[in-house]
Amino acid sequence: MERFGGGSGIGGYEAAEQLSRQHEQLSRQQERHYRLLSELQTLVKALPSPCQQRLSYTTLSDLALALLDGTVFEIVQGLLEIQHLTEKNLYSQRLQLHSEHRGMKQELFHRHKEAQQCCRPHNLPLLRAAQQREMEAVEHRIREEQRMMDEKIVLELDQKVIDQQSTLEKAGVSGFYITTNPQELTLQMNLLELIRKLQQKESEAQKAFS
Repeated sequence: MERFGGGSGIGGYEAAEQLSRQHEQLSRQQERHYRLLSELQTLVKALPSPCQQRLSYTTLSDLALALLDGTVFEIVQGLLEIQHLTEKNLYSQRLQLHSEHRGMKQELFHRHKEAQQCCRPHNLPLLRAAQQREMEAVEHRIREEQRMMDEKIVLELDQKVIDQQSTLEKAGVSGFYITTNPQELTLQMNLLELIRKLQQKESEAQKAFS
C-alpha cells in the first residue's frame, strides 16, 4: 500500500509539473499572439484606407494566430524568393529575345546594303521593293515573338500568384484563397506585405537579443 501511495505521489507531482509547463506555454503563446496582433494593427495604419477597412480585428487576430510558430514566415520567404527568381529569369529571357531581334535586323540591314551596292542601277527599284517586303516580314515576326513572350510572362506570373494563394490557404493564413478578383488580389498583396514587414521586425528583435 505504501509503495502504491508513494508512486501516486510522484505521478501526481509529474502531472502537476506537466500542467504547469502547459500553462506556461499557453501563457507565452497568448503573450506572443497579443504582441503580433498589436504590431499588425500598427503596420495596418500605413496601408491605404480601403484596405484598412477590409482588415478587421478578427482578420488580424486570425493572421497573428497563423504566424505564432514562425512556419508561415518561412513559407512566405520561400514563396517570395521563388517569385523573384521567376521574375529575374523571365526578364532575362525577354532581354535575350530583344538582343536576338536587334541582331537579326542589323544583319538584314547589312545584307540589304551589300546587295544594293552590287546591284545594277536599272534593277535597284525592284531590289529595294523586295527588300522592303522582307524587312516588313521580319518586323512582323519580331512583333509576334515579342507578343508571345509577353503572354508567356503574364501566364507564368499569374501561375506564381495561384501557387502562392493555394500554399498560404493550405497553411491556414486568413484572407488567402485562389481568386482573380482585383480587389481581393490587392488585399492579399497587402497581407503579404504585412507578413514580410512583421518578419523583418521579428528578425531585427532576435538580432538585438542575440
